[in-house]
Amino acid sequence: MPTYILLSSLSTQGVQTLKSNPERLREVNRDVEELGAKVLHQWATLGDFDFVNVVEAPDTETVARVSVALAARGSTRIQTLPALTIDDFVKTLS
Repeated sequence: MPTYILLSSLSTQGVQTLKSNPERLREVNRDVEELGAKVLHQWATLGDFDFVNVVEAPDTETVARVSVALAARGSTRIQTLPALTIDDFVKTLS
């Protein structure tokens, strides 16, 4: 199944939500699954992005739906990147 990297930055609203309800992160992961994708890994980070998520989705349309649905809430901005394993990447060069 295709893999995608979602880089998330919280808005002021998102920071307030997270501060008052840290479990909201797990709720969002369940929302992602209801939209047809699966969070494989998730890290909180410091710097330009607050979270790095590795997500599986059956296709680009599904991950686009996830990204738009989450961003539409106004609590986060998301940058979505398709990801290839190194082996798959090397195959494309052969």
